[in-house]
Amino acid sequence: MAEDSDQEKTEEPTSKRLDDAQKKGQIARSRELNTFAMLMTSAALFLMLGEEMGDGLIKMMRTEFQISREVIFDPASPVIHFKQVMLHGLLLIVPFLAVLVVVAVAAPLALGGWVFSWDAITPKFEKMDPIKGLPRLFAVHGLIEMAKALLKFLLVFAVSMALYHRFITELVALGAEPIGAAISHGLGIIATCFLILSASLSAVVMFDVPFQLWEHSKKLKMTLQEIKDEMKESEGSPEVKGRIRRMQMEMAQNRMMTEVPKADVIVTNPNHYAVALKYDPGASGAPKLVAKGVDLMAAQIRNLAIAADVPLLASPPLARALYYSTDIDKEIPKGLYLAVAQVLAYIYQLKAAREHRWAEPLPPKDIPVPDEFKQH
Repeated sequence: MAEDSDQEKTEEPTSKRLDDAQKKGQIARSRELNTFAMLMTSAALFLMLGEEMGDGLIKMMRTEFQISREVIFDPASPVIHFKQVMLHGLLLIVPFLAVLVVVAVAAPLALGGWVFSWDAITPKFEKMDPIKGLPRLFAVHGLIEMAKALLKFLLVFAVSMALYHRFITELVALGAEPIGAAISHGLGIIATCFLILSASLSAVVMFDVPFQLWEHSKKLKMTLQEIKDEMKESEGSPEVKGRIRRMQMEMAQNRMMTEVPKADVIVTNPNHYAVALKYDPGASGAPKLVAKGVDLMAAQIRNLAIAADVPLLASPPLARALYYSTDIDKEIPKGLYLAVAQVLAYIYQLKAAREHRWAEPLPPKDIPVPDEFKQH
């Protein structure tokens, strides 16, 4: 079952999954890369500082280990002398240690960046159970780690044998050299061998870094169900979102219906479409569409208009053009200015006739609607 679930994880991780993994300290890391950086830095420092450290060691041995009779028999002097020897020895290796500390801190930045997580450093006692750990030992990750350990052993053994055959003669000849030259020469051989041995581990690093990146990417991959569940958690379930959308639509419709009695005219299809228009002569803008609807909603708009004594004008082409071209509470497009102007002129004549009890004008026929606004 576990293998099946792993095979189903074919989707790339979402940004939330990546952020959560980083907060938990789950980032790509290569211990081989960090070890390689430390060893190569140490070897390079030995080559650069080895002679100076050797000379300092010889000088310290010549001076600090020559203790006078007064110092030996003075109870306080040996302690003071020992502190001085420790201080001089520490000063010899301080530059070496300082660079190693910097490399130890900076090396992880090369892969995965710098991340601090309390979750990553919290002890997990279940991982200390040897019985539960057996499956991990024989898993792919455990086998890869065993292969890397074997590869490192073989590399170090092969390179060590080659270095042994290369430097054995020089090492034997060190006994015939003066003590100072022998120490300096020996440190040089050690530093060279150390550098070559460290460089041989680059083969392990070139294998481990891509593997760690691939394994990290594989662990973070998600199934389609996990992506759906995450979307539900972050955005809410589809049922909740649907209910919210329905409530928003109902609120928008209620606000729209309150504008119908304030409209100047309702342009109808006459049965399927209804569009409410309002124009403020004192404003600089064009007429606005304040409500619109189809079928049942259109019937509700017409009933509200009749109850509020808002005139209705049947013009199917214009009603459809306004419905599809203009959003609620937006000005009508310029292409419909002439058609709406004829409608409003008729409405103003109709209101004047009703106010003065004149004969009502006939509604306009064949209101022109540009071809680009016609709906079929």
